[in-house]
Amino acid sequence: MAALFSDPSAAIQTAHAPAKLNLSLAVLARRPDGFHEIESLMVPVTLYDTLRVRVTHTPEIQLCVRFAGRLGQPAAAVLRRDVPADATNLVVRSARLLAEEAGVRQGLAIELVKEIPSGAGLGGGSSDAATLLMAASRAWGLHWPQSKLAAIGARIGSDIPWFFAGGPAVALGRGETIQSVHGIPPLWVVIVSPTVGLSTAAVYAHCTPEASRRGEAQALAASLTQGNLRQAQARMHNALESPARQLCPEVVRLLAAMANAGAVRPMLTGSGSACFTIARTVTEARGIASRLEAAGWPGVWSVRICTRQSFKMSSEMP
Repeated sequence: MAALFSDPSAAIQTAHAPAKLNLSLAVLARRPDGFHEIESLMVPVTLYDTLRVRVTHTPEIQLCVRFAGRLGQPAAAVLRRDVPADATNLVVRSARLLAEEAGVRQGLAIELVKEIPSGAGLGGGSSDAATLLMAASRAWGLHWPQSKLAAIGARIGSDIPWFFAGGPAVALGRGETIQSVHGIPPLWVVIVSPTVGLSTAAVYAHCTPEASRRGEAQALAASLTQGNLRQAQARMHNALESPARQLCPEVVRLLAAMANAGAVRPMLTGSGSACFTIARTVTEARGIASRLEAAGWPGVWSVRICTRQSFKMSSEMP
C-alpha cells in the first residue's frame, strides 16, 4: 500500500472522519421493515479517523488500515477491535456502490488511519463510510451533492446520512431523516472506551421501545442552545444503556468509575460500549480524564463538541 501513495504525480484526497456522541437516544417502535424507529440528538466531536484516497487506473478498491493516536499506543492494544481491510469494511462497500452508481471504471487506493475505537457506539465505521463517499466523489471528479451521497450511504448503514448534516442534528426514522440543530456550544466531553465492544444488533434485541420519549431530543437541544447545562443533563437519556448494562458488566463498572472520578451524568453513547460525560470547563474535563487514566482505563479522550462538523477535506501532493 505504501507504494500506491508514492507516485509524485498523483493527487491525494485527505479527509477527517469525526466520531459522534448520542446525547439522547429514544427507541420509539419497531418498524415494518424490521428496523427500530429512533429519535436521537447526536453531535460530532474532535476525535477523528483519517482517510487518504488516491485514484488508481485499475478498478480495484484497495484498503490499508493502521492505528494512530491513543489506539496506536502499546497500552491501548486491547482497544484495537476487529477493523477489516477487506470487502466487508464499510469504506470499501461505499466506494464500490458509488462506483457502480456513477459508472466509474477507476479504482481507489485508500489508507484508513483509525483513532476511533470500533464496537464503541462512536460511529467510526459510519463516519468513515460517509467521508469516503465525499472524498471519492471529489477524487473521481463526480462532485455529487451531499444529499445524493447521503442517499447512497443510507443503503449501507442507518447512521451514515447523519454525518452529512454538517454539525449537531437530530436523527429520526431509522436514522435517515435528519434535522439540523444550530447553537449548541463547543462543550468539553470526556469519552472512555472499555476493553470490550458491543454488538449493535444484540443491544437493540434486548431493548424495550419507549414511545413516551418522543420529542425529548428537541427539548434537550433547546436546553443546550440556551446554555442550561443542568437542565440538559437531566434530559439526557439513552434507551440502550439498560440492555448494554445487562450484556456487558464492564459498562456497569465504567459508569461507576466515571462517577467516582467526578463525572456528572455519565452515560452510554449509541449502543456502546463507550461512555461519556459533559464537563463545564477544560480543567474539569482533564481532571476527570486523568483520574480515569490513573485508575487503569486505557481508552480515555478529552475532546470538544464540534459546533459545525467539517470533514476537513483537502487535496495534497505527496
